[in-house]
Amino acid sequence: MVPLPFPLVVQEKSAAVVERLGRFNRICPPGFHIIMPFEKIAGRIDLKIQEIPVKIETKTLDDVFVHVTVAVQYAVMVSRIREAFYELSYPERQITSFVYDEVRAQVPKMKLDDVFRNKDDIADAVRKGLTETMNQYGYEIVKSLVTDIDPDPKVKQAMNEINAAQRIRRASEERGEAEKILRVKQAEAEAQASILRGQGIAGQRKAIVDGLRQSVEEFQKSVPGTSAAEVMQIVIMTQYFDTLKEIGGQSKTNTLMIPHTPGSIGDFSEQIRSSIMLGNIASDYVARGGEEAGSAGPAMPASAPRQRTAPPPPERDDENPRTRPPVPGL
Repeated sequence: MVPLPFPLVVQEKSAAVVERLGRFNRICPPGFHIIMPFEKIAGRIDLKIQEIPVKIETKTLDDVFVHVTVAVQYAVMVSRIREAFYELSYPERQITSFVYDEVRAQVPKMKLDDVFRNKDDIADAVRKGLTETMNQYGYEIVKSLVTDIDPDPKVKQAMNEINAAQRIRRASEERGEAEKILRVKQAEAEAQASILRGQGIAGQRKAIVDGLRQSVEEFQKSVPGTSAAEVMQIVIMTQYFDTLKEIGGQSKTNTLMIPHTPGSIGDFSEQIRSSIMLGNIASDYVARGGEEAGSAGPAMPASAPRQRTAPPPPERDDENPRTRPPVPGL
């Protein structure tokens, strides 16, 4: 029985390989075809672009193992469908083997940082190597991409710690620079404030001196025969009593007035020494147990009130403001 012809429809982006009596006869492109007697369809081939992800483990120049994932996009060349159909049985396996070989030839020449930095160079090298190899089998390498570079987890942790330390150091430098600028500005402000404060104090003192000079001149004009020193002593005494009046006029004050003339310093120190001596005697008495404990030590002497004699009145001296008679009219 003689076989009859039958129709064949080939889909877009595909092709059919037709054999006659066991040998290659023709390629049927997309469309309608008639298969003649003694012909058969040997197979169909996809002309669309396909992608193969290839994951390779390799070692870098600084002895770090990394997993590199390369995505290879390839397609069958329309002009060489016969070679693509008959030359390779499993093209995916051959492409994977060539990718392994090319990546393991490129990555060991680079350090880990260079692998991340030059991944495009690795992808170009893989594409060029595959193109030279796969073109003779009817396959076109459209593009190759390094989609992932995954080193050992400990290495990634160390890299993250180095990056964090660098960023912390940079932040500390920026913070220190900001504090330096702030301190410089504060120092400049304080210097300017000190200059203005000094100018104000100088103006104040000048005004005081001018006022005192004017007061002395007016007092000498009002009271003939008085010297400038006498007038200044009267002014100082007046300021002293004004100060006492101001302190005494306050209802809540913690100011303590103590003798502050040169003649009272010795008496004040004598009182301090007497108090310290009595305190030492009382401490020894308590330490020995007192008379109630039957101690043979001397009894604590009672401190007799000290009678203070008034110092003799100073002799009259017109040059001493303390003994000089008051000026009439004050």
